[in-house]
Amino acid sequence: MILVCGGSKGGSGKTTVSTNLAVLRASEGRDVLMVDADEQESSTIFSAIRRKEHADKPQYTSVVLRDDRVRTEVTALCGKFDDVIIDTGGRDSRSQRSAIAVADLLLVPFNPRSLDIWTIENNEKIVHDLLPFNPTLRIVAFLNRADPYGSDNDECKGILSDIEWLEFADTPLGNRKAFGKAVASGLAVTELKPQDPKASDEASAFYTYIFGMQ
Repeated sequence: MILVCGGSKGGSGKTTVSTNLAVLRASEGRDVLMVDADEQESSTIFSAIRRKEHADKPQYTSVVLRDDRVRTEVTALCGKFDDVIIDTGGRDSRSQRSAIAVADLLLVPFNPRSLDIWTIENNEKIVHDLLPFNPTLRIVAFLNRADPYGSDNDECKGILSDIEWLEFADTPLGNRKAFGKAVASGLAVTELKPQDPKASDEASAFYTYIFGMQ
């Protein structure tokens, strides 16, 4: 599977999602390629920390690609790996469009906030432009950094569930300190000690949903 974590809103947690999926996939013995297509190179930093401080844990291959090279290099390399996970920046860019053009699955995280929901039209334009070139693309939206309580989650879920061009995954990832602590340490949240059982359960449920789609 070639999976892209993208969208037109920065700060939605794409790198945290991408790195957790890469680690969980590698932990199952899969040969994973992580492509950092974000100018901030956060997933590259994560990968370097993991290799240096957790060499005993499951690893994956990490590369940095930009612009049209995302499409051309991923096309050339994908046959050498079981899965490719592409972390893109939080804006409509050549790198992100190049990644979506070759993807099997586009993951779009939404924080349950008005500013995130307002980006739906921008995301729809990106998808509309690229679907003619990639008609089998699956687009999955989900809640990231979801609130522990309150009505915002349900309101966001209701809006996303009604959008015809995407699939809504009702497997939210909560706004938990464990996710930030884990990614800063080069770990998946399921590897963090001591464990946050709720965060680990959320990450595992999300992973099962995504890779159970194959």
